[in-house]
Amino acid sequence: MIPYKHEPFTDFSQEENRNAYLEGLKTVEAYLGQDYPLIIGGERVTTEDKIVSFNPADKEEIIGRVSKSNKELAEKAMQSALEAFKSWKKVKPEVRADVLFKAAAIIRRRKHEFSALLTKEAGKPWNEADADTAEAIDFLEYYGRQMLRLKDGMPVESRPGEYNRYDYIPLGVGVVISPWNFAFAIMAGTTVAAMVTGNTVLLKPASTTPIVAYKFIEVLEEAGMPAGVVNYIPGPGGEVGDYLVDHPKTRFISFTGSRAVGLRIAERSAKVNEGQIWIKRLIAEMGGKDTMVVDKEADLELAAQTIVKSAFGFSGQKCSAASRAVIVEDVYDTVLERVIELTKELTIGNPVEQSNFMGPVIDAAAFKKITDYIEIGKEEGRLVVGGTGDDSTGYFVNPTVFADLDPNSRIMQEEIFGPVIGISKAKDFDQALEIANNTEYGLTGAVITNNREHLEQAREEFHVGNLYFNRGCTGAIVGYQPFGGFNMSGTDSKAGGPDYLTLHLQAKTTSEML
Repeated sequence: MIPYKHEPFTDFSQEENRNAYLEGLKTVEAYLGQDYPLIIGGERVTTEDKIVSFNPADKEEIIGRVSKSNKELAEKAMQSALEAFKSWKKVKPEVRADVLFKAAAIIRRRKHEFSALLTKEAGKPWNEADADTAEAIDFLEYYGRQMLRLKDGMPVESRPGEYNRYDYIPLGVGVVISPWNFAFAIMAGTTVAAMVTGNTVLLKPASTTPIVAYKFIEVLEEAGMPAGVVNYIPGPGGEVGDYLVDHPKTRFISFTGSRAVGLRIAERSAKVNEGQIWIKRLIAEMGGKDTMVVDKEADLELAAQTIVKSAFGFSGQKCSAASRAVIVEDVYDTVLERVIELTKELTIGNPVEQSNFMGPVIDAAAFKKITDYIEIGKEEGRLVVGGTGDDSTGYFVNPTVFADLDPNSRIMQEEIFGPVIGISKAKDFDQALEIANNTEYGLTGAVITNNREHLEQAREEFHVGNLYFNRGCTGAIVGYQPFGGFNMSGTDSKAGGPDYLTLHLQAKTTSEML
């Protein structure tokens, strides 16, 4: 088996790579505005009712129209997945892994097309879209290899005259509810983790980014996935999502999204419905309020650069984004001034232009939520950069920095999910860590310091699932920084980590007397 190595990011300073991306954009532009069916048991199903996917940078541009599922079609998909499970669970793990490896190869060949589709459908700038596609490839390669490690189970002890085995078997039908912010990577990763472990899947992608999910199912089919193993059923969460979460035949739910929806799913999935003979398993990744701590003994230029990149990459629409910075008072003014300078240099506009660092936020609802929070911020702190938005052609919010905030203010406590960062002052490193932990979330965090004792103190006391030293708090790489958080950030399921696949399996002990 070829050892796992993550997919490299594209160097867009090379002209040939820039041209390849522009070709990808042309490919995508040629199929904009098409209609896409549901995929149930391998069959294409068209409905009158459509979900329309718009370009958030140019809201007149329709990316595509997708058939919208309902309860009846969700039930049909469930029956199809149940039927497919009977044979798929018996397919050798090596064969299931081969589907992932083949899919990775297909995507690698079409890498810039998929990235360009993310630029159009999710509003991702070139480098962010490229990283999203690379991560999708990584998930396929990594989970395929992890399945080959798990296929023979785990060693257990045997005694004279007795032979014991500990094997992993699949769970059943899983409902995968994927987000729009990593519309390719997380959608693909959660889907194939469920599938390579021998389960069958009902995929309900985010309604704002359903086209990239459809294109991915086509890749899986081309790679040899049998009909009914993954069923593509975008639709409203209140109808289709609830119906499948409540369904007695649903064995597990894999969800990525907001805290509010995650808790609602946790509550509903815990209820045993008529005909249900198991406790449903929930894998949830729910959000963050992530803090970058800057110590007085720090590289202050590194601190300012990483704060700005972590806060405003993809318009702050990452659960890992820096939405808070806590700076020790000795260096507070110096770092803040540099953050202001760097933020003012950022370019914002349509992400099809490579020169734009930031594109739009995802839709009208996000634009309203973020601009409402900006008004709250003006009451709570000192607005030092940004604070404005423009939704005339697309949903653009300028990068915004609030300084001198009370650590308990709403801007420092609530997940905004946009290009807004709050900054607070701490009297010393101990207090900075206290403020960093003063949130109901626990996803990512970063500490910028050259003090070894303080790094070790943070390693022990900073309560987050992904902690970074002397770098930004975004950009976890599959297999290198397994990703998932504590507290209200979810079930700490560590996507892209060595034990993630076991969440989709159950262990069976067999003992034979010889």
